[in-house]
Amino acid sequence: MIIGVPKEIKNNENRVALTPAGTQELVKRGHTVYVEQSAGVGSGFSDAEYAKAGAKLIGTAAEVFNLAEMIIKVKEPIEQEYKLIKKDQLVFTYFHFASYEPLTKAMIASGAVCLAYETVERVDGSLPLLIPMSEVAGRMAVQEGAKYLEKPLKGRGILLGGVPGVKPAKVLILGGGVVGTNAAKIAAGMGAEVTIMDVNLNRLRYLDDVMPKNVHTMVSNEYAIRELVKDHDLIIGGVLIPGAKAPKLITRDMLKTMRPGTVLVDVAVDQGGCIETCTPTTHENPTFIIDDVVHYCVANMPGAVPYTSTLALTNATLPYAIRLANQGWKRACQESTELRSGLNVMFGEVVYKGVADAFNLPYSDVKKFL
Repeated sequence: MIIGVPKEIKNNENRVALTPAGTQELVKRGHTVYVEQSAGVGSGFSDAEYAKAGAKLIGTAAEVFNLAEMIIKVKEPIEQEYKLIKKDQLVFTYFHFASYEPLTKAMIASGAVCLAYETVERVDGSLPLLIPMSEVAGRMAVQEGAKYLEKPLKGRGILLGGVPGVKPAKVLILGGGVVGTNAAKIAAGMGAEVTIMDVNLNRLRYLDDVMPKNVHTMVSNEYAIRELVKDHDLIIGGVLIPGAKAPKLITRDMLKTMRPGTVLVDVAVDQGGCIETCTPTTHENPTFIIDDVVHYCVANMPGAVPYTSTLALTNATLPYAIRLANQGWKRACQESTELRSGLNVMFGEVVYKGVADAFNLPYSDVKKFL
């Protein structure tokens, strides 16, 4: 198969979809890999490393898209890339369709086969290609939240871990999944008083067993959230419904009950956000303030730590990319329920129900194409 790796062009997105090591694994299996020049530089990988691994370096993204049967990316295509995607081309990346209708309609119009990392799902319900970036984002959420709690950045001016004789900050985490668990680990390690909320009692029992004593668990409901936001310093949204829009757990009116300088970090922003007032921001301009509450809503948080993120992502995606390349997308998806669940848009039709429901679009059963 001919595989293309374009350079990411989203604001401050320094990750790359394939490392030189991953390139070598595909090349030695007989596949051709075209990599856009300088695609890996932001992650610390030089063109020379890709060439040594067997990649063919190409000068422009347009050439990469034109030559490739399968495009491997990190982030969803942005507007200037829409026209580069060809009919019948396989695009393997994070799409997060349910959060952005123009992207969904552009991919429908393209006639491409869109296989989304974030909905590849194992039998046990886990999301193997979302997990590594959720781990990074969950840990970063605390790191960024602690920074924006500083007074010069309009936060409350509170140190997350406190000091002897002074209480630590209070951190509220919505969602006990991968993001929430990793956020709780870091916040607890920094000495904060942490409350993690979820609707799944079994998950809360597990977290109660494994977390240190400064992490408390609570069942999530609107009443409890309304009470807790009043006195928590850092609030992290990490709620996910695979492939669908995130539920709005913090509403506009709740902001007025929060203390000035409270920091909100919405990790779910690339799925529409679980905080009503959050809109996507960039690493260049990461925050905005409403009702004296600081909002951090960067949609590609792991892009700020590209070396770690690129390695973690390729570790997860490479086995699937190899299977797609070896077997072709159709046979691979026929034989693998995990890959089949990643199919979102195909040949102009929406085949993932969460995406169809998000925009009231017609839904087709994926079996129609398999």
